[in-house]
Amino acid sequence: MTEENRHDPGLQLTAAQKTPHSTRGKLTIFFGMAPGVGKTYAMLQSARKEKDAGRDVVIGWVETHDSKETAELMQDLPLLAPRYATSDGVSVAQLDLETLLARRPQLALVDDLAHANVVDARHRKRYQDVLELLDAGIDVFTTLSVQHVASRADTVQQITGATVRDMVPDSVLDSAEIELIDISPGKLLERLSETTLRLSDYSQLAQSDFFRPGNLMALREMTLRLVAERVGQGVHDYMKTMQIQGPWKSGHRLLVAVGPNALAEQLIRWTRRLADSLNSPWIALYVEVPRPLNQEVQSRVTRNLSLARDLGAEVITTTDADVVKGLLRVAMQHNVTQVIVGEPLDVHGRKFSHSESIVRRLISESGEIDIHVVRADHGTPGKLSRQWKRLDRAPWKQYLAAIGAVLAVTLAAFLFTPLIGVHSTALIFLLTVVVLALFVQRGPSLLAAAMSAILWDYFFLPPVFAFRVSHIEDGMLLGMYFVVALVLGQLTARIRAQEEAERQREERATALYLLTRELAEGNNLDQMLQKMVRQMESVFKAQIAVLLQDPPNRLSRQAHSASAFQLSEPEHRVACWAFEHAQPAGAFTDNLPVADALYVPLTTATGTVGVMGLRFSQSFPPTMHQRTLLNTFSQQIALALDRLRLQQVSEKSKILAESERLTKTLLNSISHEIRTPIAAIQSAASNLVELNDAPLSEPQQSMVGEIQEATDRLNRLVGNVLEITRIESGHVKPRLSLCDVNDLVHVCIKETRKQLARHGVTVDLQPHLPLVPMDFVLIQQALSNLLSNAALHTRAGTSVRLTARVEQTEFVLSVADQGAGIPAEALPRIFDKFYRAPNAPAGGTGLGLSLVKGFVEAHGGSVLAQNDPKGGAIFAIRLPINQSPSNQPAL
Repeated sequence: MTEENRHDPGLQLTAAQKTPHSTRGKLTIFFGMAPGVGKTYAMLQSARKEKDAGRDVVIGWVETHDSKETAELMQDLPLLAPRYATSDGVSVAQLDLETLLARRPQLALVDDLAHANVVDARHRKRYQDVLELLDAGIDVFTTLSVQHVASRADTVQQITGATVRDMVPDSVLDSAEIELIDISPGKLLERLSETTLRLSDYSQLAQSDFFRPGNLMALREMTLRLVAERVGQGVHDYMKTMQIQGPWKSGHRLLVAVGPNALAEQLIRWTRRLADSLNSPWIALYVEVPRPLNQEVQSRVTRNLSLARDLGAEVITTTDADVVKGLLRVAMQHNVTQVIVGEPLDVHGRKFSHSESIVRRLISESGEIDIHVVRADHGTPGKLSRQWKRLDRAPWKQYLAAIGAVLAVTLAAFLFTPLIGVHSTALIFLLTVVVLALFVQRGPSLLAAAMSAILWDYFFLPPVFAFRVSHIEDGMLLGMYFVVALVLGQLTARIRAQEEAERQREERATALYLLTRELAEGNNLDQMLQKMVRQMESVFKAQIAVLLQDPPNRLSRQAHSASAFQLSEPEHRVACWAFEHAQPAGAFTDNLPVADALYVPLTTATGTVGVMGLRFSQSFPPTMHQRTLLNTFSQQIALALDRLRLQQVSEKSKILAESERLTKTLLNSISHEIRTPIAAIQSAASNLVELNDAPLSEPQQSMVGEIQEATDRLNRLVGNVLEITRIESGHVKPRLSLCDVNDLVHVCIKETRKQLARHGVTVDLQPHLPLVPMDFVLIQQALSNLLSNAALHTRAGTSVRLTARVEQTEFVLSVADQGAGIPAEALPRIFDKFYRAPNAPAGGTGLGLSLVKGFVEAHGGSVLAQNDPKGGAIFAIRLPINQSPSNQPAL
């Protein structure tokens, strides 16, 4: 197979991931360039068509904006009552998600996908409500304007000047069917002038001149391009799935460098738009430098990476002392063709040298990788520069310590200068700078170097008490001292930062190692969870609760005994949501954020095995490193729990398999050993009657009859045991031949006439029955067992009905009685081996129906048992009639 024709596993995986799951609802978005184009009206029209087609349609939330035409379309559609919540002292109507989920319609209408919910709602955004409806298997119709698409928000703001606050991630659109609702800008302005659209709902847009003709034309073009990109993506996916060769050649892979600044958001959205236009995957990369970051910066990095993940990026974090080397290393590892970075920052009219150096190095060292340098908008540079200044801000106590140390050394040197000399004093200052760099960050260290140089010049170099150098050698010495002090301080601070970063990585690796070891050493579930909780509390400084899965596929009500806290009813509902949706929920997330704790699902490839709750002591969210470590911990814990479950299942399976083997061996041995004395007893009883010259008395005849009946019963029992052993070993191979149903029924009734002697038998055969392919002996035994079973479990005088008919491609034999029926709890197990219903008469073994099932399934058919509403039970044998007869003998 050539490279061109070779199937790409990555493309096949992508296609499989994009194929909607059979149980997941379908999302349809009515998409337009602006409010007022008719998205809601078109959505309601389509919903009415769906209702006329017989679907269960419910309006979850629709805004009419005082439009009479829209209100008229809603009249015949069921409307769900809204839920009212208080926001800033005002009662606000909201979508009642819980009621809608409980109602479970086939199709739900949820207007305005980008709407933001009130604080106490389950989700912060309405699109998250819609995603939960889709996960529940409910189809959703919704509306969206182009300005609310996350990757287009910056461009819309640049065009219209309107600030867009509510945005929907592009990943939501990726899995949706988009219905374009388009009208010309002139027609939309005409609608606005005729007041058919209530502009009070869009007062902010109206005030920002959003509805100017030029703005609308640009928005319309953007809308059409976005829809065209989605159509092109669908065509491309189809071509790749069907292996259709075309002129389009894939090869682009983008990487955007993400940092802790505001420009990163623009870069991420710009890269998403470029990836859409190139129809290519993209990566968001954060290079962690060995420098401690404050809480604000870490939170900003986490937000930027979360934005990239929401927009569909593959998020990667790496560590490197050199940002350029780390960026290019990851780019080459992932076959990246284009790297996107921000333009060097403009601080008071000058380019920021560090950023400018990074861009220059990227361009010079990138090789075959293309570099895109994206320019920030006009309001960003100053903001970025201020943010950058905060990146290396040390605690004010370190600055005070540096100033105090330099002043103390200056005072001491001033006293001892007459004894040690001016130039020796410089060495003392230099030693002070180096020692300080061991204990403080880079900023205080640089301040100490600058202060020591200035103070040495002012207090010690002649002329004293003046910023003037009289000798050229003193000037050279001062300059070299200043450079040496700065370099030593910088290198020492860098070494400290690298040491700190290595220490953090070592702590994370050690924590993961200790957790893995604790999980591996746990002998049972309780011991393993106790060690896990203790380790998690030590690492995350939080209280830990673990809730495990209870069959059937639900979360336990109480946390495990090893947990540090128990959950209240509201908290347990949040944990259940995380378990059902396999997504984090609770504090510091977008899903049910009002909870007190963060709940992380413990998910494996086979499903979710439990939920872990973390109640943090701090009020700020976990850092990026904590979240990464938490995800790793949760995966390891889930795998350990799943491994323990599989181990228990394996042990039970081994015990069961061994028990089955011993049972089969014992039954097989006993069955063969018993048949010999049974045959001897039968022969002796027959000879006793036949060879006796004098006729037997009545008591003697009765005893001989009981002996013969008991031996026949025992012989049938042994025969059943042998047959069930043959079935389970797979040795039953039906010999198919075309059989007459009338002969089958006649032989079975004749064989069971003794058991049916006290019952009336009714035979109902469909006229002109065809010859049916079957193994006559096996089906005769199965039908005879059903007739005997009906006689055994019904009182004398009742009727047994035998029916034979053809239904489409199946031949059906049914036996109906007029007994008490089968208890509901016994129906699922009625064909199990050795199972006997609670009301079964004494004397049976529970093998007859198991044999019936085995013989019928050997034919590729099925046997069903059900209760007759009029009374009694019905057993039906279904055999396929399209099988080919075989001349192979049965084993």
